[in-house]
Amino acid sequence: MARLVAVTACPTGIAHTVMAAEALRRTAALRGHVIDVETQGAEGTGSHLGDAAIEAADAVILAADIAVDEERFAGKPVLRTTTARAIRETGRVLDEALAGVTAGATAPAASPPPRPAVTPPAVPAPAPATTTGSGLLVAITACPTGIAHTFMAAEALKRAAEAKGLRIKVETQGSVGAKNALTPEEIAEADAVIIGADTHVPTDRFVGKRLLKTSVGEALKHPGRVVDEALALPPPPAGSGGAAAAGYGDAVAQAKARQKEGQAGPYRHLLTGVSFMLPFVVAGGLIIALSFVFGIEAFKEPGTLPAALMQIGGEAAFALMVPVLAGYIAYSIADRPGLAPGFIGGMLAAKIGAGFLGGIVAGFLAGYVARWLRDNIHLPATLEGLKPVLVIPLLATLVVGLMMIYVIGTPVAAIMAGLTAFLQGMTGANAVALGLLLGAMMALDMGGPVNKAAYAFAVGLLASNTFTPMAAVMAAGMTPPLGLALATVIARNRFTAQEQEAGKAAAVLGLAFITEGAIPFAARDPLRVIPCLMAGSAVAGALSMWFGCTLRAPHGGAFVLAIPNAVAPLGLYVLAILAGTIVTTLALVVVKRPAEAVAPG
Repeated sequence: MARLVAVTACPTGIAHTVMAAEALRRTAALRGHVIDVETQGAEGTGSHLGDAAIEAADAVILAADIAVDEERFAGKPVLRTTTARAIRETGRVLDEALAGVTAGATAPAASPPPRPAVTPPAVPAPAPATTTGSGLLVAITACPTGIAHTFMAAEALKRAAEAKGLRIKVETQGSVGAKNALTPEEIAEADAVIIGADTHVPTDRFVGKRLLKTSVGEALKHPGRVVDEALALPPPPAGSGGAAAAGYGDAVAQAKARQKEGQAGPYRHLLTGVSFMLPFVVAGGLIIALSFVFGIEAFKEPGTLPAALMQIGGEAAFALMVPVLAGYIAYSIADRPGLAPGFIGGMLAAKIGAGFLGGIVAGFLAGYVARWLRDNIHLPATLEGLKPVLVIPLLATLVVGLMMIYVIGTPVAAIMAGLTAFLQGMTGANAVALGLLLGAMMALDMGGPVNKAAYAFAVGLLASNTFTPMAAVMAAGMTPPLGLALATVIARNRFTAQEQEAGKAAAVLGLAFITEGAIPFAARDPLRVIPCLMAGSAVAGALSMWFGCTLRAPHGGAFVLAIPNAVAPLGLYVLAILAGTIVTTLALVVVKRPAEAVAPG
């Protein structure tokens, strides 16, 4: 065991100073050495080294990016290095410092001593639990700011795993986005997963793996114990992964997962924005509908409850729709650096009158600008922390804001105004044609790209007070599983016993506007089932548009019908859904062959 003293210092005295100090303490402790570390920076000195500690030290490490007074270390072997190297190559730095002791160095050397041929033996760590054989761990570290603790915890886990003879890959979810991202292959190979985070980290991709959740502080302070606890977890039950799932409900979930995995590029970014926007649309639309319970124009009376409801739903929730859409499109593209320019660009789009089209343009512009800046601006290590909180938000917001005001906003606003006027004035054959198109799109791939395109179009129009396409889309999305459920009752010979049982669940999914409930039926006999579903959905959408039905909530299915004024006219809207369901059922009865003759494809 050796006794060491060290000084870490960087110009700011924050991130790199602290990270280097923690790295040296952690690695020295793992190897059985004693080390005292003094930190120096803009705010002064921390953990000052006393004369007694220096006198007892076998060697001195100066990990500094600024000038450090060395007079007090006279007569001691001194290793000079940078904070970055102390963080990234901590073990090697310790080896080089101890090599000076072995060589009997008695004065500061002009350059680092040569690397030793043999690494000093480490103190044996507690034996980890038995692994499944690969010896690989995967981990994610994340803290609210995503700067110091995220990367310090990652380094601590790496050193602890290496000390135990294990391989590890750590994904850091920091202020500039996810780095060193885990691949599906690495996750599949891993013996266990460690989540060291103080923020929410989705765990969907780790289904079927031993998963340990802890804080980033615990991963930083006790990484060896965290590794052992992860490997000591019992293996997950056989069949707990998604691949082994069976039954109708799991078939629906698997189909949705496959569709999500197939989403790529701009389409995936757009749907990310829409998914984050939906809660604002749902809450705002239903609260506005509640204000109409007291009368269609009751909200115009200041100080009344209807006026308050309209203020909450219309002036607050709906005002955030476009900024949230743009912000999370940018987030999907560039991670956290895209949020600020995306939200600000979306707010400008809303104020200019560019609506959801302007929000989409602003979101993509902000995302790609922020990502380009993130990948192409390279700062010194001491200034890297400024990039996510100052440089990227400032430059990206300037670019997006000026583009929206002087270049993009006005023409997009004109297009949006024209589209809104056209849709609001649409009647007769034109309305029916749009309803037929939207309805058929909803049933074509049941939750796939075409379905989502029709849905996103209708949701976006809600911000412009255009409510008829939303009603048509929801009616058309409900009829495929409802029609199939009814068909399994009146034409039982066309379905297997398993499909007849699944029809009960399909009815519930249809009532909840979950079109994916029809996927297991369509997958078994697509050439006959899908055209029948499209016919029924087209009829439902066309009738909804013909009747002039409006819907203020973008989801909920039959469960929003009980909310006063959420749907109008309610009776005709229910009639459109029933008609589409019946058309779907009759088409299935005519087209679908008896169950014994059905062949896949």
